[in-house]
Amino acid sequence: MYRFLTFVVLGVVAALAGAAAALISGAWLALAVPAALLFAVGLYDLVQPRHSVLRNYPVLGHLRYLMEALRPELQQYFIERDYDGRPYDRSRRSIIYERAKGVHAEQAFGTERDIDEVGYEYLAQSVAPVPLPEQPPRVLVGGPDCTQPYSMALLNVSAMSFGALSANAIRALNKGAALGGFAHDTGEGGLTPYHLEHGGDLVWEIGSGYFGARTADGRFDPQQFTDKAAHPHVKCVSLKLSQGAKPGLGGVLPAPKVSAEIARYRGVPAGVKCVSPAYHSVFTTPRELIRFIARMRELADGKPTGFRLCVGTRTDILAICKAMLDEGTAPDFIIVDGAEGGTAAAPLEYEDHVGVPLTDGLMTVHNALVGTGLRDRIKLGASGKVAGATDVVKRLIQGADYTNAARAMMMAVGCIQAQRCHTNTCPVGVATQDPKRARALDIADKSLRVQRYQQATVHQAMQMIASLGAHGPQELSPRMLRKRVAASSVRSYAELYEWLRPGQLLAEPPESWLDDWSAASADSFAVR
Repeated sequence: MYRFLTFVVLGVVAALAGAAAALISGAWLALAVPAALLFAVGLYDLVQPRHSVLRNYPVLGHLRYLMEALRPELQQYFIERDYDGRPYDRSRRSIIYERAKGVHAEQAFGTERDIDEVGYEYLAQSVAPVPLPEQPPRVLVGGPDCTQPYSMALLNVSAMSFGALSANAIRALNKGAALGGFAHDTGEGGLTPYHLEHGGDLVWEIGSGYFGARTADGRFDPQQFTDKAAHPHVKCVSLKLSQGAKPGLGGVLPAPKVSAEIARYRGVPAGVKCVSPAYHSVFTTPRELIRFIARMRELADGKPTGFRLCVGTRTDILAICKAMLDEGTAPDFIIVDGAEGGTAAAPLEYEDHVGVPLTDGLMTVHNALVGTGLRDRIKLGASGKVAGATDVVKRLIQGADYTNAARAMMMAVGCIQAQRCHTNTCPVGVATQDPKRARALDIADKSLRVQRYQQATVHQAMQMIASLGAHGPQELSPRMLRKRVAASSVRSYAELYEWLRPGQLLAEPPESWLDDWSAASADSFAVR
């Protein structure tokens, strides 16, 4: 309760000084009046809905907004860090906040990026832009084995579990999804009443811990899964193979955040660190994975079923494709996480050194599906550092059909990147299981911010696509995305990367893919 100490002290000082002014001398009013005014400010802070910091830190929290107002003048002395760890870039973080708040994101004096830096990427606009469509397109997810296809938005809420996030944060994200007509991925922490309360479309994710569909000994429970997947708000089901923050490890929820409520929804002991296994018990080979995906779809009564992964090796992806071909069935969607993504607690070296970045992973999966003739039946989602409209357009060019955002959605509901997620002391009530801290997050206000952020970002993405001369995502081309590869050389993605032709791996694998194609087996994930 230390965060309310200043507020309480002001109330005591105002009362005592007021009494002294009445009984001893009017001079005490010089202390009583300012203290009373600040106490009144604190009372307002506690009830206003817009600023979670002020609801948790009445009076004292105003110092943050004072520093924020001074930020442009102080930047040259205090280098801020963006959410990807690089020096502060207003073109990403500020855009999220501004769009969520519904304010204009125009800036003076042009770009702050070093456009001559090697690695700088940009979109090549057309001299003849086309009109902006009245409505953004949607993506129909569901292959030939799916009987209940789902119309997916271009930008959705990525996987974040109840446990990692507070109940109020989950409610706000889901209500925002319901208001905006986009999907909300539950994360692997189970399907809870907070996901269902406001009626937003859900992608129910199951991880290696099978939380929410778990037997007493931690194995997959088909009956629990069937019962929950039948809920009308569950539009798709997803199997998590790995995640960008810590590919090769299971999910981790620190012990201080495993409340009795969390334990009940997950089927684990309260107060004990909750760790998902690094591997699944329901399959050990690519063939068994594809059979299990088909079984999940059957148990979910034909709803779209897929999996999420951070790519490790191309051989693994090709092995999964071979299993699809052999089994005659395939997932309805694949969500590709980038190694640079992730919002959860993870070992630092895993965050920095394990897994394939999203650009490479996404294009690997896209090309593998094209080369095996499977691309038309499987939709690709991209998740990892998707924040602005440029990120959406780039991922569509690189092979995605739609995108998911995690950190950006957290920021839309009020996250200030205090990086206290693992301690249960989040100052704005986003990533905590402390109900006193979580109350600071006003669901009605923050759900509107989520809706505004998603709507504005998709609108800007469609405007950028129109500026490229394309009438929609289907007309985007790798030629439209350029990259500076040397001080005096710029090349397009069409020139930089190899793009396979439909069925090419089946007919005549190119030399660059031949070793991986030969090593891949539907009966083993082992790299040979």
